[in-house]
Amino acid sequence: MKYALVTGGSRGIGRAVCLQLSKMGYAVIINYARNESAALVTKQMTENQNGVAELLPFDVSSPAAIEEALEQWQNNHPNDYIEVLVNNAGVRQDTMLIFMQDEQWHNVLDTSLNGFFYVTRRLLKNMLTHRYGRIINIVSLSGIKGLPGQVNYSAAKAALIGATKALAQEVAPRKVTVNAVAPGFIATDMTKDLDEVTLKKMIPTGRFGEPEEVADLVGFLASDQAAYITGEVISINGGLYT
Repeated sequence: MKYALVTGGSRGIGRAVCLQLSKMGYAVIINYARNESAALVTKQMTENQNGVAELLPFDVSSPAAIEEALEQWQNNHPNDYIEVLVNNAGVRQDTMLIFMQDEQWHNVLDTSLNGFFYVTRRLLKNMLTHRYGRIINIVSLSGIKGLPGQVNYSAAKAALIGATKALAQEVAPRKVTVNAVAPGFIATDMTKDLDEVTLKKMIPTGRFGEPEEVADLVGFLASDQAAYITGEVISINGGLYT
């Protein structure tokens, strides 16, 4: 059995990625922090397409919670390892920098950036030992272009892009690839509070993207066909920023 872990896998892009990796033959480990009901829906959807899925709740910003959860998973799967990791968990707490509170800064960086560090570090050894792994980090247009009102989010995603490029060089000799996918405006719960009518006028394709379109790209990067692609940041934004 091949295993893939998707952090923040209960909804939106994370859910679509879980379903795509399941179609590719992976047993999917669905991580979530609090929304168990949404995670159970993702699990049921995966099983409805004859896939295998299990839930693994933990807060990606907590090293202790990560260690406990992943150690327990490993004890329950002594002969297996997680060969695909999709670091998707992220939060937005938008406001202008002058009004930004300490918690808004730390919460966003702790989830997107520190979460990547804690989870990836924990799983990397087994990938290197087995000489195979795929690490895919979900970043953002905001981390490439920068968006007003998102200094915290832009900082977290830009830092994750830098980490992607550096880690890719460290682990390439062991056949582990590390790439980033940078979505623009995708129709998910995270963007439901945005002015879609106005924003669509800025997008050359004239629409928001769908989570499944992002998941298709993630699936390709997780496949054997992408073995020679590493350290890349691939935008998927309808031409908004290229």
